[in-house]
Amino acid sequence: MSTAAHKSPVTDWTVVVPVVALLAVVFSWGRDLPGFAVALVALCLGGAVLAAVHHAEVVALRVGEPFGSLVLAVAVTVIEVALIVTLMADGGDKTASLARDTVFAAVMITCNGIVGLSLLAGALRNRVTVFNAEGSGAALATVATLATLSLVLPTFTTSKPGPEFSTAQLAFAAVASLALYGLFIAVQTVRHRDYFLPVATEAGAKKPDGSGDGDGEHAEPPSSRAALVSLGLLLVALVAVVGDAKAVSPTIETGVAKAGLPNAVVGVIIALLVLAPETLAAVRAARRDRVQTSLNLGYGSAIASIGLTIPAIALATIWLSGPLLLGLGPVHMVLLALTVVVSALTIAPGRATLLQGGVHLVLLAAYLFLAVSP
Repeated sequence: MSTAAHKSPVTDWTVVVPVVALLAVVFSWGRDLPGFAVALVALCLGGAVLAAVHHAEVVALRVGEPFGSLVLAVAVTVIEVALIVTLMADGGDKTASLARDTVFAAVMITCNGIVGLSLLAGALRNRVTVFNAEGSGAALATVATLATLSLVLPTFTTSKPGPEFSTAQLAFAAVASLALYGLFIAVQTVRHRDYFLPVATEAGAKKPDGSGDGDGEHAEPPSSRAALVSLGLLLVALVAVVGDAKAVSPTIETGVAKAGLPNAVVGVIIALLVLAPETLAAVRAARRDRVQTSLNLGYGSAIASIGLTIPAIALATIWLSGPLLLGLGPVHMVLLALTVVVSALTIAPGRATLLQGGVHLVLLAAYLFLAVSP
């Protein structure tokens, strides 16, 4: 193999695995799979997740922050929306709460799981991890507003019975979500981009003990051609992740039903599968002393999940039949409120230790336990 080939960020397995995983989607789509086929598809799913993380890092290295985090968050969310709409179109009334369950699961996983793991990984390396409170605080405020408008208010509105929006209310929530998402992207990437960049001690400056920066901080950016190839393979990998997740979803639904678990667990599992690439990418960034990048991924994914899903679902209701349940129940509202309060206390100082990471992970564990045992 030539020296140039060795320098290429696109290694052999990261090319082959997304293609194989996509072929698995093609051959499994719309079919009842036997057990061994489900296992193979699940294996392809895991490989596609790892490949997606690799290609996201290549693209991020080329375009820089915060654009790198934005690429992965938006790509994953757009395909997640397609998965939700597809499952709702096929499932009828039994999927009336699927959008709510998946979006809320995404919020809890990103704000507590991704953030908690990232803070834990960063604190294990440096004892105290630092980040920009201005940017992360703005992102958290956007998440809290979007979640309240889209997931809390439907429980209390009176135009329709049940935790539903009326048509006009749903249209308002969709427009407001899209507007907030667009405003956040403009602030993150243009007007106040510096608020979302790693702080000096994470971006290559000498640390107080005199040591250098994290692993790979001075790696040369890939060429434009390599970055474009990785962007294409990233999209292929993400399509494969969601397609393979849909292929195994009947098995998941059957297993959940046989275990006597609530139907909301299906949404939790889907969110865990779809957000796996972002989780891995965030933890790897934190281990390289770039916790701000991890927080960009976590909160950015939560914002994209709500800001893109609600408008898409609102549009899809034109042809989807059946109710659309968006309002959270009392237990989930308490967990959401506690997450927002704890997150604000975590972000405000711009510094965090193992304790903050542990608190967020306990909140995620509480959510997962109560999803299984409501």
